[in-house]
Amino acid sequence: MYSGESYTLYGIAHHLVFQGQYEVLYINENEQEIWLEQYHNKVSKVIRIINKGFDWKNHLKRDIAQVFQKVKAMKRLLVGKHVEIHNVYVHSTEPVDDWELLKKPMKLNEKNSIRMNVYYLSHSNREEEVTRLCKDLEITVPGINPFDEIERETKTGYFRNELHKEMRQMHEEKNNVLSYGKPFWTYMLLAVNILLFLLLEVNGGSQSIPTLIDFGAKYNPDIMSGEWWRIVSSMFLHIGLLHLFMNMLAVYYLGIAVERMYGSWRFLVIYFLAGIGGGIASFAFSQHVSAGASGALFGLFGALLFFGIHYKKIFFQTMGKNVLILIGINIIFGFLVPQIDNAAHLGGLIAGFIAASITHLPKKKNVQKQVLAIFIYVFALAGIGYYGFYNNQNSQSYQLIQIENYLQEEKYNEVVELATDSLDKKGDMEATILFQRAYAFIELGNIDAAKQDLQEVVKINPEFPQAHFNLALLYYNTGEQEKAENAIQTAYDLNPENEDFIQLYEQITGKNVN
Repeated sequence: MYSGESYTLYGIAHHLVFQGQYEVLYINENEQEIWLEQYHNKVSKVIRIINKGFDWKNHLKRDIAQVFQKVKAMKRLLVGKHVEIHNVYVHSTEPVDDWELLKKPMKLNEKNSIRMNVYYLSHSNREEEVTRLCKDLEITVPGINPFDEIERETKTGYFRNELHKEMRQMHEEKNNVLSYGKPFWTYMLLAVNILLFLLLEVNGGSQSIPTLIDFGAKYNPDIMSGEWWRIVSSMFLHIGLLHLFMNMLAVYYLGIAVERMYGSWRFLVIYFLAGIGGGIASFAFSQHVSAGASGALFGLFGALLFFGIHYKKIFFQTMGKNVLILIGINIIFGFLVPQIDNAAHLGGLIAGFIAASITHLPKKKNVQKQVLAIFIYVFALAGIGYYGFYNNQNSQSYQLIQIENYLQEEKYNEVVELATDSLDKKGDMEATILFQRAYAFIELGNIDAAKQDLQEVVKINPEFPQAHFNLALLYYNTGEQEKAENAIQTAYDLNPENEDFIQLYEQITGKNVN
């Protein structure tokens, strides 16, 4: 037999869910307690309805305090920055002492405040309190006029079944969204990355720059020569065991999550488009040899952000805050540590978001936006690629890589020509370029030109010990003893542990450093 209190409890909850668009968080049949929630304008409204009475005001206050603590504990499941609790008690009798002060709005002082309104629906004030509740929630007042006992029982059962059905459907929808696909390509990518790492290790080592370049690492001079395939191949190479381990750990966790949300083919498209975007960004903004799956990994973060836009509540209830924190930490870390290719990270993040817009989420097609996303991706990559080509051509850092290649190939005339041209390019590598040109002049026998370059180097950077050393050597060989002594003294002072410096110092000065 259902009581009038049960009818009121389930009737109000049913009205709020089906008329007020609230979601069912929890139903406790034994305690006859129902929790509902709605998010709007950065506020989560939590409604707790319970069939429970209190004889004394202090007992009611104790229960109110417990509700505050429960909501505080579940706050990570709530999307809103601010929380409003509407705590509704349904019982035939009220506390015997004066409890009316508890109707005033209450506030739990937190960083983001939690507010509460209390409603007590007794036989004497039920309609009045229901009206106050609906006014606060800005919804219509439900029709909960009493029926005869049999009809009330029937209605209560109907309300309860409908609420349970709604809660099951909501949970099924959430599970379907998070588990649309089954991981397959994640495991394949893990296998490919590990196999290629082993191949690097047995062919010169994964930390050997020449080996990395031979196997397809991102190397701007070769890309400038037409080897654009390096943008893709570099995604599968890693520099050292730690680099591989960290990236594969991230591929495992992020990959499984994204592949389940998007399905296998969408995941693969996102992974590759993000990796390509990260690779082109790295080409455009970094002249260093680089390799790794980081661009694609950040693209998976971008895909999660896209998911969060379309399923905001599920996103923040499951992983949202952690994802945002991880992205923030990695970006900040990338700016603080020079060795990290932050251009690839940021490029991959943005490309991954756009790639997710292209594939979109399962059962959420939007052809116009998807086509627009394709155009944005293509034009953005073309623009960044063009900028990268121009930037490399006019960058001293890039020209220095070419100079070093010519030195290794003993093409000293080409070194002089390229170094002379590079001095007019943008950058702060003038001292290093002059130093390399001086070396080429020495090999070509043009000692006076080499001296001039080295003299300019030590003016630009007085703490360049190798430049002082080479100057000392040239002065000594041309009989300029005093200049040679001054130069080697400076070189030795800057680097007293260098054996070559010690040997030349003793030879020029006739002094024993010991």
